[in-house]
Amino acid sequence: MNQLRKTLSFMTAAVFLTGVSSVAMAQDAGKTEAPKADATQADAAKTDPNKVLATINGTKITAKEVDQISADLDPQFARLPDDQRRLAALAAIIDIKSLAAKAEAEKLDQTPEFKARMEFLKDRALHNDFFRQQVVDKITDADVRARYDKEMAAMPPQNEVRARHILVKTKEEAEAIIKQLDGGASFEEVAKEKSTDGSAAQGGDLGYFGPGQMVPEFEKAANSLEIGKYTKEPVQTQFGFHVIKLEDKRVQQPPAFDTVKDQVKSILIRERYMEVVKKERADLKIVYTDPEMEKAIKAATEGQQ
Repeated sequence: MNQLRKTLSFMTAAVFLTGVSSVAMAQDAGKTEAPKADATQADAAKTDPNKVLATINGTKITAKEVDQISADLDPQFARLPDDQRRLAALAAIIDIKSLAAKAEAEKLDQTPEFKARMEFLKDRALHNDFFRQQVVDKITDADVRARYDKEMAAMPPQNEVRARHILVKTKEEAEAIIKQLDGGASFEEVAKEKSTDGSAAQGGDLGYFGPGQMVPEFEKAANSLEIGKYTKEPVQTQFGFHVIKLEDKRVQQPPAFDTVKDQVKSILIRERYMEVVKKERADLKIVYTDPEMEKAIKAATEGQQ
């Protein structure tokens, strides 16, 4: 019960921290917005949507209203179990209505600032609903897969290598190790014994790596070797002196679809959002009174296209 009170306290306070910009929404909708809506719909199905959960000054608050409102409150609500989510959301609604009633009594809703803010909030809510319906909800799994296949087909094949290394502090130490190897010593055993790198326990095995994943000096030396051979001269990098052995070379495998599908969907969402915005923005009559502001806005929006 104490933990639940803490949760309710946190959630009702956290509601005031909510705010999603269109850019953030465009980037995250594929991972956050859609699952949250799905979770809310699934939760709603488990409870009679017309069930009255409370009345506030005589106004009925139904389960459906709580579910709808909780989706617009802090994202933390979506992570709670069904009963706790509704309880936290209802508590937040009660808190909000209590202060809203007081604000109306003091005529805060009649100020120019409040009216301007309400107009913006209406516009933002309409923007978000339009964005969800016309962009997010229209992107299918087939669209995401097709974009993934297109990106993979356009990706030039790259080689990756698997290498081991022995890292020491001085050139003299590295030269002595090369002599040991020339004398028939096991690379893996010498690495376990003398390497100062974290891979020592694995016999210096670094696994497979592609272009740009290692410092340039190391990458160049590894790629110049034949499979099964090791460097005959120490390779110096910012980390010290290396003796490197090449274990294998192969064509780098593309990332599996399931590991990158969310990123691919986010790219599609952003691109389609910008297409819609560009089209609809063209119908607006915009007059800038500050030439520098106009120049900056145009530069920024052109960069998004």
